[in-house]
Amino acid sequence: MERAADVPDVFDPRVYAEGIPHERYRLLRDRHPVAWQTEPEIRGWPAGPGFWAVTRHADVVRVLRDHGTYSSWAGATQIRDPDPADLPFLRSTMLNQDPPGHGRLRRLVARAFTPARVDAFAARTRDRARTLLAAARDRAEDGSTDLVSAVTDEYALLNLTDLLGVPPADRALLLEWTVRIIGYQDPDDAPEPVLGPDGTPLNPRSPALLGEMFGYARELAAHKRAHPGEDVMTVLAQAGLAPAELEMFFFLLTVAGNDTVRSAAPGGLLALARHPDAYRRLADGSAPPDRVVDELLRVHPPVLSFRRTAARDTVLAGTRIRAGDKVVVFHASANHDERAFADPDRLDPARTPNPHVSFGDGPHVCLGAHFARLQLRTLYEEWRTALPAPELAGPPRRLVSNFINGITRLPLRVSGPPA
Repeated sequence: MERAADVPDVFDPRVYAEGIPHERYRLLRDRHPVAWQTEPEIRGWPAGPGFWAVTRHADVVRVLRDHGTYSSWAGATQIRDPDPADLPFLRSTMLNQDPPGHGRLRRLVARAFTPARVDAFAARTRDRARTLLAAARDRAEDGSTDLVSAVTDEYALLNLTDLLGVPPADRALLLEWTVRIIGYQDPDDAPEPVLGPDGTPLNPRSPALLGEMFGYARELAAHKRAHPGEDVMTVLAQAGLAPAELEMFFFLLTVAGNDTVRSAAPGGLLALARHPDAYRRLADGSAPPDRVVDELLRVHPPVLSFRRTAARDTVLAGTRIRAGDKVVVFHASANHDERAFADPDRLDPARTPNPHVSFGDGPHVCLGAHFARLQLRTLYEEWRTALPAPELAGPPRRLVSNFINGITRLPLRVSGPPA
């Protein structure tokens, strides 16, 4: 099937290097809320069969909640089809399962993410934000610094490794693995692709490329069984998981847990720099910090898209979908749907209600959402205490990706009195 001439392309990862394509999303929501997209070959990654792009808020929520019709298990959750030989392995992660198997795994690990357990890290998270922001200010050249390299990458990584219970000496490994897995579409952010026997690039999520991470997960779990602590890896090590389930949980938490805040934190600061009135309301306390966090998540969701596969023939927004078709929801579009949000292009720091889907919906809603919100709220609160209002000191650079809404460079001014 070919993409219709009046249907804009929202698949090409290079589109997102220029920013979220809001005008393209708007055209799809208004005219083609379930639109066929082609998957041409890009940067050596082979062409795919195409998929249905879902862009309205109500339809996105419907897809995410209806696991019986729109399956995570059938084809995994990335737009690009996995190697069929890898699919059974990928299904061992909670992300790529449907209820009831998904619920079993989620319940096993949910007690590691209770609000009380997460809130126990609040003081440590605040100290880290304060220390990193002060260091960025003190080391700034010409009064500005790249917040991604100076603050947000390390902030997200160290908070996650505290929660997981990863020893300090091993923490850089998690960032290396995250960059390798998340940045594979970006020619400046990704390592050279590893080719398989047929000469095509291996998917970065292929088990053939994850052996180092999985070996580390097994060693860390064995250490936690012998030396338990108050951390997530101890919970996983004691949960009776199969080896593949343990490895894939570590993979999921390392990548998703790190990159959620790693993407959202600079995205939120960029939004505040571009909307000084919203920042003033955060700084003077007239907008509650929790609402500010959710509004920044709405305008800069960490994840741009997620895939499901139709488990049976169905109809969505008047469009017939066949069993086996790929169905991809676009979070950034849903978050700007005029049908769900009043004046969606305005950053309203006190917006309520705010039913954004930046952490998903349905059975797969983000397990670490509370921890992510805690980190983001703390970072913004410490910024307003120690630093001037966010102001761009140069052009930001965005990740080339149709999956992660990443900022890879964010020059901001950090010298001057707090606003």
